[in-house]
Order: sequence, then structure tokens, then C-alpha cells
Amino acid sequence: MLSRAWPTGNSVCGELVRRFDWSRTSLGPIDQWPQNLRIKVNSLVNSPIPQVLMWGRDHVMIYNDSYVEIAGNYHPKALGGKVPDIWPEIWDFNSTILERGLEGEVQAFREQTMVLNRSGAPETVVFDLFYTPIYNDDGTGVDGVLCTVLEITKTVRAREALAESQAELYHLADALPILVGFMDKSLTFRFANQCYLDMLGVTREQVIGSQITDVLGAEQAAVIEDMLHHALSGETVNVDATVRLPGKGPRAFEMRCLPRKTRDDRIDGVYMILIDIEDRKQTEIRLRNSNDRFSAAVDAIHSVLWTNSADGRMVGEQRGWAALTGQGQDEYQDYGWADAVHPDDRAGTIDAWHKAVQARATFEWEHRVRGTDGDYRIFAIRAVPTLGAAGEIVEWVGVHTDITEQRMNEAQLLAQAEDLQRQVAHRERAEDQLRRLNENLEARVADEIDRHRRTEQALHRSQKMESMGQLTGGVAHDFNNLLQVIAGNLQMLAKDVEADPKAGQRVENALSAVTRGAKLASQLLAFGRRQPLEPRVIQPCRLVGEMDELLRRSLGETIEVQVIVPENLWNICVDRAQLESALLNLAINARDAMDGPGRLTIEMANTQLDEVYARVAGDVSAGDYVMLAVTDTGCGMTPDVLDRIFDPFFSTKPEGRGTGLGMSMVYGFVKQSGGHVSVYSEPGDGTTVRIYLPRSESEEEADIPLFDGPVVGGTETVLVVEDDEAVRATVVDLLGSLGYTVLTARDAQAGLAVVESGLHIDVLFTDVVMPGTLSSREMARRAQEVIPGLGVLFTSGYTENSIVHGGKLDPGVELLSKPYPREALARRLRHVIANAQQIRQAAGAGHAPQPAAPRPAPAAAVPATDRGLSILLVEDNGLIRADTAIMLEEMGHAVTQAGKAAPALACLEDKTFDLLLTDLGLPDMNGNDLAQRAVAIQPGLAVVYATGDSQLPANCPAQTVLLCKPYGEDQLRGVVNEALGRIA
Repeated sequence: MLSRAWPTGNSVCGELVRRFDWSRTSLGPIDQWPQNLRIKVNSLVNSPIPQVLMWGRDHVMIYNDSYVEIAGNYHPKALGGKVPDIWPEIWDFNSTILERGLEGEVQAFREQTMVLNRSGAPETVVFDLFYTPIYNDDGTGVDGVLCTVLEITKTVRAREALAESQAELYHLADALPILVGFMDKSLTFRFANQCYLDMLGVTREQVIGSQITDVLGAEQAAVIEDMLHHALSGETVNVDATVRLPGKGPRAFEMRCLPRKTRDDRIDGVYMILIDIEDRKQTEIRLRNSNDRFSAAVDAIHSVLWTNSADGRMVGEQRGWAALTGQGQDEYQDYGWADAVHPDDRAGTIDAWHKAVQARATFEWEHRVRGTDGDYRIFAIRAVPTLGAAGEIVEWVGVHTDITEQRMNEAQLLAQAEDLQRQVAHRERAEDQLRRLNENLEARVADEIDRHRRTEQALHRSQKMESMGQLTGGVAHDFNNLLQVIAGNLQMLAKDVEADPKAGQRVENALSAVTRGAKLASQLLAFGRRQPLEPRVIQPCRLVGEMDELLRRSLGETIEVQVIVPENLWNICVDRAQLESALLNLAINARDAMDGPGRLTIEMANTQLDEVYARVAGDVSAGDYVMLAVTDTGCGMTPDVLDRIFDPFFSTKPEGRGTGLGMSMVYGFVKQSGGHVSVYSEPGDGTTVRIYLPRSESEEEADIPLFDGPVVGGTETVLVVEDDEAVRATVVDLLGSLGYTVLTARDAQAGLAVVESGLHIDVLFTDVVMPGTLSSREMARRAQEVIPGLGVLFTSGYTENSIVHGGKLDPGVELLSKPYPREALARRLRHVIANAQQIRQAAGAGHAPQPAAPRPAPAAAVPATDRGLSILLVEDNGLIRADTAIMLEEMGHAVTQAGKAAPALACLEDKTFDLLLTDLGLPDMNGNDLAQRAVAIQPGLAVVYATGDSQLPANCPAQTVLLCKPYGEDQLRGVVNEALGRIA
């Protein structure tokens, strides 16, 4: 009785044998199988070699797992099947083999090709087949035949492909016009191409298997063997050599000896490649002889010969040029020769040479060249192109001829002639001047008197305008202080009467009047040139285009508006808001002058004001300007009106239809911007006002965004320094309503005393114009020395030179102009406090920063990132930006820094980032707008806002995380991880 585990092992076919119903075959039940069959089947199913046992006279098949791949689609039905039924396509072959095997014959067939249908289609395969007879238990007869099958189709195909490739390689080598041979380590030829055989005049049989000595002769072999041994040691040898061919004499070859390496990096032989260069060598010799003859001829005429390439570059050895200038070959290559030309002649020479090369024309020139002794001499140059057979330029051949003595002689003769001519001309001029002096003496005296009169008038007008400007500036200062008191108390009152609509409306009306008064004060300051401008580079034609709708609405439908703008209008650097206001004032004045239908023409142009115009005008410098002209078809003005047109409060309009400050404001703004205004008008013919603003060479800047975030207060301590008691009291109330602790001082000296007292102060809020010897700017500077990192916010209704120079705020100065609303005060204070705290933290100040408003905790803990990130850091404050970058880099991140939004957007276009960390108050764009554009460019970008505000602005990207200033490394690391978690 057989064990249930027989055949032994866990092969797939062994399991199939155990489960197969053998009683349906001639083998009978498995437990009745003879001993020899059981032994052979048990061995077969556990063999790793593909084997099939064909038993009995009907050839029942039993095979192992390795044979399954050979059986293909015939498996598993082939197990227990009969050979003629399973393999009908090769039965003719198998029938003979099996008949011999059953007779006891051992058979083997190497690389037997067959066509099988095992995959459903005819397939040509190659096998190694080994047939072994299996005898019965007593050895008197054969019961079956065992076939060991090794499929070698891929091996045979690869060998055939290799043979074809080798044959193709030999054909290719025979086709090459160079000598190719291969020798083994004993320097015995194993290969030689047809060119090799033809050049040596031998057959392949004479070369293959022969030593190099036998092929080339002992003398020539001795010369070449040294190179071959170098190649056998691993070197690549490349030399020009003369080989004496048997029966043909010496011939020049370029010889290359390359080692051949096996897969295990052993050198088993050497390739010897010979390229016939005999013809080239002979050509080089003839060319060298020709050049030597030509050089000798040039030397005979005391000139320097040189050659350049077809594109005009000096290449190769230039012995004549080197001898003349002392330059080495590396120095004069390409256009290096120009370094020896006199600096004043260099650019002109190169330009003329380029033109001659492009025109393919003879080059004739003259310049100075530095010799080996360092002195410059004058040379005449002539160069001509040499042409090839197809008419193309092959090279340029040129000659430098020394003409120094010739030119010196010419110069001496010319100097003598010029000296004589000067003497004659001097005498003629003297005679002419004397004659003209006598003729127009009276006219010149009259002109000089008139010029002095105009100068006195211009000086008088300038002094008058300056005096009136100082007067109006002082009035505006006091007026703004009054408006600040009124506005501040009205804003506080508005909170108290919120429940009374009628009282609230009255407060609102009063605030509107304050706004109109502030505008009037602004016009006074503009005339007096006392307002702080915020100039930016703008394109004036774009500004006028954006004002089109406003202008047409202000002028009405009866007035035709014509705009004339040239192409390529220059940029200007001005305060955009003031220019818009000036243009609107001019348009409204023109409308009133036309008093009904008419045409308003706005014209812009690039122009240059010369020295003559500047001298006549008296208040402008010569230079490039952009002219903006406003012309109307109105009633025009008389000369008397023109003389007073810029006087403040002067107006030709009926009472109640204007303040008389419009043209004054225009004049003050233009002068403060470094420009010039001219007016031309005649009664009945209309008026043209031309504004000239200096040209800017810089690129146009983007509009500065207005921050409109939420109004929040704080718990910090603010020192208010204000000499006006009413203003001071109002500011204290406003700050108190915002939650701040307030300290006060009545002047700069008292404010400094408070600072030096040791009291804790976060922000100094001071008026600019203060009584006493200590200025507010000096007080702020000394206060920041006492309290490093102290935030400073200036306020004024009238600025002076302490914080404004050239009409522009000094860098780093924060100014809040009076009168200001409560919301503007709140927002500006938060901005100043946040920046000051961050600067203190970055600089490592001795006192701890005030705690920032708490930031909402993330919904879930975010794991710290363990990889370096690419972070774009955008912060306009240099110290904060540098400190934050250091913290991020110490965390292992790569940081790209930008101080404005424009370069940050350029970085986003060129590089991929993981995270954007930006301030909100950037100089050229609101940080929220930057983030929205950044996310549009890179949708998967994490975003962090670093700001003094306690909450995110509206419409920020959904993934934005808030980082409140001031912040340290722990807070920074936390928000980076949180921001990454939001986009994960």
C-alpha cells in the first residue's frame, strides 16, 4: 500500500500524479505500479531538470514542474496523456525515437529544431534532447523511455545574432579607408581589414596567425612594438609615424594603438589603426614653404603679416604680430589682438573690421599699436579676403605698415599751417568784433537791462510765493490741529450717540465738514510745498487713461474730451494722488472757463528743455521732461489775471464757486516734484497749461495697496508727545478707547525725560513741529538709544525738514498726517508696534517683547517636518527678514528672500516653493494679494502671514496660517508645520 504522500515532495506535478486516476490508463492504479516505475516517477517529479517519462507501448506521459513551461498550453492535460495525442505535430520524430528507446538504445540530439503548437500557433524552437531507456525490475526488457529536455532557443538565436553582427562588423571594417588590425598579447595578428591587406600587399592567410615581425619586417616591427607594448599596459597611444611598407618605401601614417579589455577588465590584445596622412603631410610642407617665402617678402618691405579666420578672428600662430606687440599666442587669439591697439582707437577699429568682414570687402584702416617697448606707433592696415573654389572666404590676409614718421612729418606741416591760419582768423575776428560792438552797442545795453528786469521779476515772484507758502503752511498746521481735536471728539461722540439716529447724522455731517476742511488744508500745504510726497515711478499715459471716466463725469456731456498720447512716453517719478488731483483741478477750471459746450484737449509728449529756456524761465533746470498740457476753448485770461493765477485764494469765479486754491495747489505740487508750470492764454482764445515733470529712467512701479484690515487696539504703552493741549487730550481719549495705556508729554524735552525715567514704553507717538530747542526727530533718535527697538510714529498737519527732504519722507519714517480718523490711527499703531517688536527680538534686545494677541490653535497637532523645505520669505524690513531667514535656515530649510512683491512673483515663476511666508504691509502690493497670486501660480503652496494683526484678512487663501509679530523660533517652527499640515 503506497503512502498518501507519494510521490514525495511538494511539487505541483507530484500533487497532480497523486490525484490522477491512473486506473483509466495502461499503467493501472497507482498502488499497483511496479517498483521501477515508482522509483523513476519519485525521482522525476523532484528533479529541477525538465524531464518527461513515456511509459509503455502506448507512451503514457508523466513529467515534472520544469517540463510544464515546455508543455505550454498542453499542460495539465498532457499528464497521463499519450505522446501521439499530445504532440501530434512531432509524432513522426517521436515515433522513431521511442521505438529505438524501447529497444534499449540511448540517444542524444543536440540543437534539434522543431515546430510546436504549444501556444496555439506554430512556433520554431530548439532543444537539446537526451533519451534514456527504463528497464523492468529484472532487467530483461524496457518498460519506458525518459527524455531530458533542455530548451536552448534563446541561446541559439543569440549566437546566430552574434555571428551576424561579427560578419557585419568585418564588412564594415573592410569598407573603411583606414588600416585596422588586431593582435593578441603575443603580438600575433588575429584580424586585419581589407585596406590593411591591400596597403601591405598581402593576403589574409599571410597575415592572420603571423607575428608582426613576419608581416612588417624586423626593422619596422621594432619601431612599432614599443607603442604596442604601451597599449598592452593600458595606455592609448596616438602618434604620427613613418612606416616603411614592404616594396613601397616610407609613408606617413597617424597611428593609434588602443588596448582591448575583457568583461573582467583584463587586456587581451591591442587594436592597431593606421590612417594614411601622407598627402596631408606633403600639403603642409608645401604650405609652410609658401608661408616662409611670403613672410620673407613682407620682412623685406618692413611690414607685419597676419592672418584671420573667415569670420574675422585671429587664430593659430602669428609670429609677425607677436614680434611686433609682444603678445603671446593665448593673448592675441580671437579679438585679443585689440588689447595692443590704443584704447582711443580700439572701438573704432573693431567696428570697422566687423563691417569689412560682413561686406567681404577690402579692409583699410589706420590706428596706433603698442610695441614690445610699450610705446605706441602709427600703422596703416590693409587686409583682403582669400576665396575658395566656391567663392567662400577661406581666410583674411593682412599687413600692418609702420607710418609713424610719415604721419609725424604731416602733423608738423599741418600744425604750422593751422598756426598761421589761427593768427589770420584771430585778427579777422578782432576786427569783426570791434565792428559789431560799435554797430549794436545800444541794442545790447537794452537787452541786458531787460534781462535784469526779468530776473528781478522772477526773484520777486519767487520770494512772494515762498513767503505765502510759509504763511499758508503755518496756517494749515494750526488748522489741522483744530481739525484733529474736532474730528477726534466727534468720533468719540459718535460712539456715545449710536442709539440716536438723528444725533448720529449730525455727527456724520460734522465729520464730513472736517474732511472738507482737511482737503482745504492739504491744498494749502501743496501750495506751500510743505506736504510729504510719496513719489513712485509711474507711466503718465496709463494714469490719464485710468482717469478717463472720472474726467468725463466731472466735465459733463457737453464738453468733448480729446487725449493725445505719443508712443514710448517716458516714465516720471511723482506722487500719483497729487498728480491726479492736479489734472482734475485743471480740467474743472477749463470746464468753468468754457461755461457750456467746448473741447478739452489733454496732450502728453517727451520734451527737452534746453539751457536757453531754463535761463529765461528762471525756475527750472535744463534736461529731459514729460510735458502734460491741458488746453480748453474757453474765455481765456488777460495778462493781469495771468500774473496772479498761482496766488492762493485768487479766483475769477463767482463767489461760492471755488476756494482759489486749485492752481496754487498745482503750482506747489509741480515745484515740489522738481518740475515747471507755464500758462499761455489770450482773451477769447482759450488757455493752455503745460506741466513739465522730470523724466525717470527707472521702471514703472506697481500701485501701493491700501490696508483695510480690521480695526483692533492693544494693551501696549504709548507715549504721546504733543504741544497742543486740546489735540493731546483728544489723542489720549482715542488711544484709551482702543485699550492702550497712555503717557503724555507737552514737548520734546519732556518726552525725553519720560523715556529716561525708566517707565516701560512700546511706542513713541509724537508731533513733528514742536516748541523748544530739541526737535521731535532728535528726541526720537535719543529715545531709541535709551530703549532699543522702540517704535516711533510721527504725526503732523505740517511737515518740516526734520523728517522730509526733497519733498519726500526720510527712509524708515512712519508718518500719520493730521487730521486722521480713529481707524487710521489704530491700524498704523498696530503696524508700528508689530515691526518694532520683531526688530527688538531679531536684534536680541535686553527686554522681552510684549506678548502678541493669541493665534487660534490648530484643529489637530501637526507633526514636525523632517525634511528641508524651499521657502519664499517676503518682508520689507531688512532686519526682520534677515533674522527670520537665519531661524528658518537653522531649521534646515532653504530660504529665498525678497523685500517686495514684484521680485517675489518673479521667483514664483522661475522656481517651485513649498511655503510662502509674507508680511501684509509690503511697499508695492498688499501681502494678501501677493498670496492669492502665488497660490494661483503654485496651487499646492503653503501660506503663512507674519503680521501684527490678530486675525487673518478677508478673502485670504484657505490654507493660510497666521503668525503674529513678534515671534520666536518655536512659534515659527509651529506655524511652518501647521501650514504644511493644511495642504497635506
